[in-house]
Amino acid sequence: MNQDKSMEFMQQIAMKYLPQAKQTLDEAGIELSPEMIQPFMTLFTQVMGEAYELGKRDALHRD
Repeated sequence: MNQDKSMEFMQQIAMKYLPQAKQTLDEAGIELSPEMIQPFMTLFTQVMGEAYELGKRDALHRD
């Protein structure tokens, strides 16, 4: 899978859970702004990319 497609999938997953994350933060009294989202999206993308690569390596080694 190419990098652009992986990024697209990760963004779709992030957007799916964004309302839940916003509600949780709102309940905790933490304001969520676009400026605050970007660093977390970058971190999320890195984590998801690493998880994908680990899963891919694991699947290849099982064959």
